[in-house]
Amino acid sequence: MRILLTNDDGINAPGLYVLEKIAAQLSDDIWICAPSEEQSGAGHSLTLNRPVRLRKHAERRFSVTGTPTDAVTMGLRKVLPEPPDLILSGVNRGANLGDDVTYSGTVSAALEGALAGVRSIALSQVPVRESIGDGVDFSAAEEWGARVLRPLLDQPFAPRTLVNVNFPPLPASQVKGIRVVRQGFHDYARGSLVEGVDPRGFPYFWFGLQGIEHTPAHNTDLEAIAEGHISVTPLHLDLTHDASLKAMAERFAQERATS
Repeated sequence: MRILLTNDDGINAPGLYVLEKIAAQLSDDIWICAPSEEQSGAGHSLTLNRPVRLRKHAERRFSVTGTPTDAVTMGLRKVLPEPPDLILSGVNRGANLGDDVTYSGTVSAALEGALAGVRSIALSQVPVRESIGDGVDFSAAEEWGARVLRPLLDQPFAPRTLVNVNFPPLPASQVKGIRVVRQGFHDYARGSLVEGVDPRGFPYFWFGLQGIEHTPAHNTDLEAIAEGHISVTPLHLDLTHDASLKAMAERFAQERATS
C-alpha cells in the first residue's frame, strides 16, 4: 500500500514525524510532500500569484513553497510515480473540530485528496490548554493512530468524502476509546483580535484563539473530545443545503410570475 503524507504545519513539524511512525505500522511504501513552512489556517487555498517550488530533502521526502492543497497537488502530479492508495494529513498541532474544519489546512489537504479520488484522512492532536508551540504532547496520536486507521482501510469511502480524526488532550493510557460522531459547531464569535504597534510605530492586528466557547452538542466531535474519546468524523464536499432548495426555487418562481 502506497501512502502519501502531508500536513499544514510544515515539513519539519513534530507532528509529521509522528505521522511517519503511524504510517510505518501500515506500510513501507511511504512518500512525503508537505509545505516548506507552516500554513495553519490556509484552508483549501491554492497558490496562484507566485510560482510554487518543489524541493527534494531525501528519498521520498519533498516540500513545496505553498499551501497544503499545493502540496497534495504536487505530490500527486510530480512526486509520486503512481497514485497513492491513501493520503494522511497531519498529525496537526492543534484541534480541528466543529466548524474549524473550514479553516483547516490539515483537513483541506485531505479534502484535495478526496477530490482526486484517493482515500484521505486528516489527523489532529488536541493540545492541553497550557501547551504552546512545539510543546504539544502527541502521545495519544502516536499510540492510537494505527488503531484508528486500520478499520478505515477496508471501509468503503463514498466519492468526495474524507475522514477527520481528532485525538484528545490526554496521555495515551487515559484515552477512553474511539467514537464515530458528527461534526459539531462552536458557540462563539471567532476568537480574539489582538491589537499592537510595531517598532516603527505602525499598528498591527493579530488573530487569536482566546474567548472561544465550547458548548458541545450530543454525539459530536466536540463532545467526544471533551469526554476523553478520539473522534472520527466522515465529512463530504457537497455544501448544498438541500432543505432550502425547494423553498428558494418556489420563491423565484413567484417572482417570475409577478414580474
